[in-house]
Amino acid sequence: MEQPDAVTEVRRAATRPAHEPDGGGGLEQLLLGHIRDVPDFPTPGVLFKDIAPLLADGPALAAVIGALAERYAGRVDAVVGIEARGFVLAAPLAVALGVGFVPVRKAGKLPGPTLVGSYALEYGTASIEVQTDAFRVGQRVVVLDDVLATGGTAEAACELVERAGAQVVEVAVLMELGFLAGRQRLAGRSVHTLVKV
Repeated sequence: MEQPDAVTEVRRAATRPAHEPDGGGGLEQLLLGHIRDVPDFPTPGVLFKDIAPLLADGPALAAVIGALAERYAGRVDAVVGIEARGFVLAAPLAVALGVGFVPVRKAGKLPGPTLVGSYALEYGTASIEVQTDAFRVGQRVVVLDDVLATGGTAEAACELVERAGAQVVEVAVLMELGFLAGRQRLAGRSVHTLVKV
């Protein structure tokens, strides 16, 4: 029997009923079972949340994309992915929704005219950018990333998208690190989290 291609799998997941996103076991449990803790990465004392096991499991990844597609079907005109792990989630979501994908990248990585936004890190600042012509005026978007930590990157991404003329419908993340209170930096914005740790 011929195997379905990746696009077919994503579309099938996108149309799966809400009550069975991953075969009935619960999307939160599916995610927790596919996120690995890596101690002392990238620096000592940091517990890194690695989504590589999720990305490597086709049916699990399709269930996550399907749940997100069900939430945003008919609500958005584009999906914004934040570099870098947001890209690997945003692109298949855009395919499932039949809308465009727009990358928000680290400064200096996009060609042509760009808008640049900066945000604070523990020591210093970082910058991200989006192309000035990435959106039509008033276009509705969801901003997607893997983790909501302190909220600085997501906040800067939303501001960039709005400066480029689009409307942020919601910020979506696979997991929220609640102890870092990143949601507070996004006060007044709708934030959708698949799992909170």
